[in-house]
Amino acid sequence: MISRAKRFLFPALVAGALFAGLTPGAQAQESPMEEDFFKIMRVPSPEGTLLEVGGLVILPNGDLGISTRRGDIFIVENPTSAKPHFRKFASGLHEVLGLAYKDGALYCAQRGELTKLMDTNNDGKADVFETVYSWPLSGNYHEYSFGPKIAPDGSFFVTTNLGFPDPWWHATSLVPWRGWMLRISPDGKMEPWATGMRSPAGLGMIDGEMFYTENQGDWVGSGGVWHVKKGAFTVHPGGLRWTNMPNSPVKMTREQVYAKINPRFDKDAGGGHVKPENKVNEPNVTMFDMKKQFPEMQLPAVWLPHGILGISNTEILKIPEGHFGPFEGQLLVGDQGQSKIMRVVLEKVKGEYQGVAFDFRSGFQSGVLRMAWAPDKSLFVGETARGWGAAGEASEGLQRVIWNNKVPFEMRTVKAMPDGFEVEFTAPVDKKSGEDLASYAVDSYIYKYHAVYGSPPVNSKKLAVKGVKLSEDGLKARVLVDNLREGYIHVLKLDGVRAKDNYYTLVHPTAYYTLNSIPEGAKLAMNEVSTRNSSATTPSKTVASSKKTAAKPGATANRLASGAPAKAATTGKTAAAGGTGEPKAKPANAVLTFNDVKPLLAKNTCLACHTVDKKQVGPGFREIAKRKYTNQRIVDLIHNPKPENWPNYATPMPPMPQVPRAEALKIAAWINTLK
Repeated sequence: MISRAKRFLFPALVAGALFAGLTPGAQAQESPMEEDFFKIMRVPSPEGTLLEVGGLVILPNGDLGISTRRGDIFIVENPTSAKPHFRKFASGLHEVLGLAYKDGALYCAQRGELTKLMDTNNDGKADVFETVYSWPLSGNYHEYSFGPKIAPDGSFFVTTNLGFPDPWWHATSLVPWRGWMLRISPDGKMEPWATGMRSPAGLGMIDGEMFYTENQGDWVGSGGVWHVKKGAFTVHPGGLRWTNMPNSPVKMTREQVYAKINPRFDKDAGGGHVKPENKVNEPNVTMFDMKKQFPEMQLPAVWLPHGILGISNTEILKIPEGHFGPFEGQLLVGDQGQSKIMRVVLEKVKGEYQGVAFDFRSGFQSGVLRMAWAPDKSLFVGETARGWGAAGEASEGLQRVIWNNKVPFEMRTVKAMPDGFEVEFTAPVDKKSGEDLASYAVDSYIYKYHAVYGSPPVNSKKLAVKGVKLSEDGLKARVLVDNLREGYIHVLKLDGVRAKDNYYTLVHPTAYYTLNSIPEGAKLAMNEVSTRNSSATTPSKTVASSKKTAAKPGATANRLASGAPAKAATTGKTAAAGGTGEPKAKPANAVLTFNDVKPLLAKNTCLACHTVDKKQVGPGFREIAKRKYTNQRIVDLIHNPKPENWPNYATPMPPMPQVPRAEALKIAAWINTLK
């Protein structure tokens, strides 16, 4: 039986197909979504068990090791079966936020030490707890420690959080080696490796090199993935406090940074601390600018735009050969706040890593903190929401992602070119859509480097797509882009590109490429590319496409709850032209509905932290409505939030002056209908 939504949608699809010169059969196919390829399954755990996963590791026999934030370590036998068996291996540890296996022993990072755990009498429980190395603690609640990751030479890497003293908005290294990455030898010798970390929850040993993810905060405009070389300074100046120590490989100082960027340690007339706020009209200094003055500064290899590709980035994990089809060899990055996983592909340009990030899979029951590959090539996902907030219905848990061996129509990767980008697809592209400039749109922006919590996107600019060259097999598109900008995120939107065989749209049509360097090499001549632009030559025509969201209201609800925009039916021409697909304006006195503002909420990343009714990372919109703010006051708070108004929420909202006033007013008006 055809659903009611499908029946109403079908005539529009046929009409769009006829206008586009396509047969109705070719056009009126549903485009699959991420859940049609990667299924999420819950791993059952014993009743009453609060996992709050802090670490995951696969043991040589296929068992799964789990560490928890509550200090327990479990060994799970037959973890992919319908009835896995949980055995408690250890307890009483201090917030274990990482777990590794080496030579018959488990290793974990507690708050203040790297610990080796062994079962010497083979009774299934740890009976030896050995301190490999301990580092100082001040007692501050925010001094989390993460890891370890094991290097090819057998050494261990851990990272340490900065503390949040009073005032909390200035993250601080209160004792030595807070805000650092440390390398520890098996015999307990510690070597400071790099600093600049603020909240480095995600480590990854990728092909023998260390990477980590950072979270948005003071000095950190947005989350991202950093390659960490010895002696590097990544982003936050707090850890530079200890570079005068004799074994520090970093020689920069806090004072050098503060001489260039005001640390904003301001006080009011009464001597109270003043929270730094974003200054709209000040000159925008970026990390790319600072790198020119401080060569030790390591730029993020990939920015993960805040509110779009997560809000609290976590584990980095390589996809092994033979896993997840066309994406083998690429990286997965988790996110706690949005309860999802992103996909990252790196390349080296002029000797440094940079690359592209995509959405991959959302809809997990709680915040994604840790991941590990099962022997059957599925992916274990360990989850927690405590202390931060996360999308999903649970506060903790363990789930699996299973690929059904069907290849989604996706951008497999994006590579930088001297004159634009090369996009590689997982399936051949329809030639007509692939050679149409209207199928592509490119924007660029970056974040400030300042002492304020987070940064709005700044220096935004739309870049002209000048031409497209589609390969003979339809698997690659060279996209010529005018005015590439080094040091900027380049957002590629391919809403108009269609698959050759079934005219499907891309599952994820947007890519975020961090262009730290423009590569050298030959540029394409204009006579080698297509310059056809249907939006300029035939603006009256439309090409319709459908999304399975119309037939899956449950899926739509899940995506909205996680902050991901639902894939609704769109007109292909609107998508190809880079339009927002927003509904027509209502009369001034009409009452706004959620559907009226949903495109604005998605566009401005409001759904990353808020839902209508549920407390997520931030309060629900209905809860905000109870404050009885005027529309203008809500606009002011969007542009310059006051976290002190919501003391029960751990995550402060960053300033969002980039939200246009007209759009903010419309959102505010809708919120006030929820009173």
